[in-house]
Amino acid sequence: MNFKFINPQSLGTPRGYSNGVVAEPGARLLFIAGQIGWNEQQKLVSSDFVEQFDRALTNVITVVTEAGGKPEQIARLVIYVTDKKEYQRQTREVGERYRAHMGKHFPAMVLVEVKSLLDDNAKVEIEGIAVL
Repeated sequence: MNFKFINPQSLGTPRGYSNGVVAEPGARLLFIAGQIGWNEQQKLVSSDFVEQFDRALTNVITVVTEAGGKPEQIARLVIYVTDKKEYQRQTREVGERYRAHMGKHFPAMVLVEVKSLLDDNAKVEIEGIAVL
């Protein structure tokens, strides 16, 4: 799958995301439901934000893999957090976990702060779109 990353100079250099992603015509789209830091028993793996982020991203990639794709085929991620400041305080650790899964592949992304998530103790949820 070939992506063309769109990052207009007038928007400045993005850090950790791309402003836009163009995919080949005729590709299959995979819409990935929001994933929280649940394990196979649908229990949160930890109360720690970074651990929850890591597992939520792992779960997103698991869906992509099950559909026959690879992490680098993810074109868009939406990250919901219940505390933006907690995310900002741990950006370095989150970035390390992100790169461990995704390398230097930075799809179009958005971070959204929300009041709560499906599980009352969940701190992060990630959804996405992959082009297979």
